[in-house]
Amino acid sequence: MTSTTMRRESDEFRERVWQYYRENSRDFAWRRTYDPYEIVVSEIMLQQTQTSRIEKRFPEFLQRFPTFEALAEAPLRKVLEAWQGIGYNRRAKYLQRIAEMVVYDYDGELPQTPEELKKLPGLGEATSGSIAAFAFQYPAVFIETNIRRAYLYWFFPEEENVRDQDLYPLVADTVDVRNPREWYYALQDYGNMLTD
Repeated sequence: MTSTTMRRESDEFRERVWQYYRENSRDFAWRRTYDPYEIVVSEIMLQQTQTSRIEKRFPEFLQRFPTFEALAEAPLRKVLEAWQGIGYNRRAKYLQRIAEMVVYDYDGELPQTPEELKKLPGLGEATSGSIAAFAFQYPAVFIETNIRRAYLYWFFPEEENVRDQDLYPLVADTVDVRNPREWYYALQDYGNMLTD
């Protein structure tokens, strides 16, 4: 594929994703906030868990632990109690450890880049990228399930066993650097639609 053809494909992809999002965007509580703490909570909750399960649990958790400070100071047993039913309790432990580090090691301020976020427990490539994009409008390059599905559908419709390494250049090429937060929401919604 020539670079001109690739550019046209990328432009058409971007336009299709934005058009779909304008007409069909999903509304979640965590998409209505820019609070870094709330975004960290939602992104860790959403790891390997469907949005429908998190919609109810997210506000309940925030009501009990509204800030990094509140979570850092809570007894672990209370945190695990609030986490019950979400699954993968180690995520709750990571979340509390992140809160402790933010409060005690980072003067209450969450790091803003994926590289810094990856130093926190339980945050890999995808979660650190998503937090940076959603909380700080950082044009991170990351892949999660729905994003992967969107790129595979558009750029590799007949291929199997496509590796993430093959997708990263496309994600980097198409990311909206002016509005990465909305772009990634749009990608997630477009990819989610492809499962129906």
